[in-house]
Amino acid sequence: MPDSPLRGRTVVVTGAARGVGAAQARALAQRGARLALLGHEGPALEAVAASLPTPALAIEVDVTDAAALARAAETIRRRLGPPSAVVANAGIAAGGPFATTDMASWRRIVDVNLTGSALTARTFLADLRRTEGYFLQIASLASIGAAPMMSAYCASKAGVEAFVHSLRAEEAHHGVAVGIAYLSWTDTDMIRDAEHYTVLRELRANMPLPARRVHSVEEVAERLVRALERRRTAVYVPAWLWLAQVARAALPPLVLRRCRRVLPRLEAQEPLRPTGPLGAGGRADDRSATTA
Repeated sequence: MPDSPLRGRTVVVTGAARGVGAAQARALAQRGARLALLGHEGPALEAVAASLPTPALAIEVDVTDAAALARAAETIRRRLGPPSAVVANAGIAAGGPFATTDMASWRRIVDVNLTGSALTARTFLADLRRTEGYFLQIASLASIGAAPMMSAYCASKAGVEAFVHSLRAEEAHHGVAVGIAYLSWTDTDMIRDAEHYTVLRELRANMPLPARRVHSVEEVAERLVRALERRRTAVYVPAWLWLAQVARAALPPLVLRRCRRVLPRLEAQEPLRPTGPLGAGGRADDRSATTA
């Protein structure tokens, strides 16, 4: 794709070891971008970098560690040049009733998904001002309509939405564009892991038919990279998801009405327990946080 505005530009992607992040790396490499892949899982990042058609820099880093992010940014500037685009993709999730949730785990989800995104933006903001670049925050349908059994994840994704709106207003006169991507169910190991838990499986099954569909990471990544090329303010994957934005005021009472019917039935079948970190990425983050 020789006409891509990303060709020859430095692009940073966090959470790039697997899932949507790795798929974005592949799509960006096809457009000739110079890639810096950041994340917890060093060997997995190296494997993604080695699989790309163009050289890529893989850096193992915790997005909640400001000093480590600063060191990573300096390496990127020295090796690849200042970033023209940064994708805050790193995120983790866990499910379960809030009443029995371990609050340290709850805080960790908010720390990675919200604080980690803010630290990523802060670390590279001077570079994006210099290049008049673009910051893309990966959010979720959970930013628009909160779901039961996912309180930390929903709170963090609602938080990044508010953060993006604030950052966009602050940085527009500096030439920095700020966008947000609202994703529905995507075929990542986190979502596949969630399917093993009855309550999370039922959560998806009780959604309207179009909203139940699980989308491939390749489909999602292609939409995200097109948003990067066009410096979009918002991107919805799938496209119809913008309807949820229009109807967001009606979503909480609809969710409440459905949960009053569904959750008692599920609780009667078996106790609802916390799932722990979902997916290999969540478990890698848990190991890293435990040993830090």
